[in-house]
Amino acid sequence: MTYAARNLTTDGRELIAFRVGDQEFCVNVMSVREIRGWTPATAMPHAPAYMLGIINLRGAVLPIIDLSARLGMKPAEPTVRHVIIVAQVKNKVVGLLVDAVSDILTITDDKIQPTPDVISSEFERSFARGVLAIEGRLICLIELQSVFPQEEREAA
Repeated sequence: MTYAARNLTTDGRELIAFRVGDQEFCVNVMSVREIRGWTPATAMPHAPAYMLGIINLRGAVLPIIDLSARLGMKPAEPTVRHVIIVAQVKNKVVGLLVDAVSDILTITDDKIQPTPDVISSEFERSFARGVLAIEGRLICLIELQSVFPQEEREAA
């Protein structure tokens, strides 16, 4: 039985967990529009280092963000095993390159532990909303609106 099946409640929230490098993260399922396989992106001049480029998603231009690089980790080297999480961030739609989607979790707010005070930068403290300790795993809950400052969301 999965964690989600054991903990369904009317006040629970659903999260999508995914892997970036050796770490697991999760985001609110309500911000995810779809999950699709890796598609090579067309590079854009003068784009931030974490922006891999753009793809055509059913007639719409979708910016693809290397979430690993954006979170300050080693940039990803996309392969056919990577996936793109198409997410709504405020009023913009972006593609987030991740290694794999690992789980859909249903949790209650009391399962979210505060982010440790030892996180090194203001940027990391701004996007990490908490940590989930589930089945021997530590999963960082991130807030996508905080990962992309307002001026970068406007550019996307």
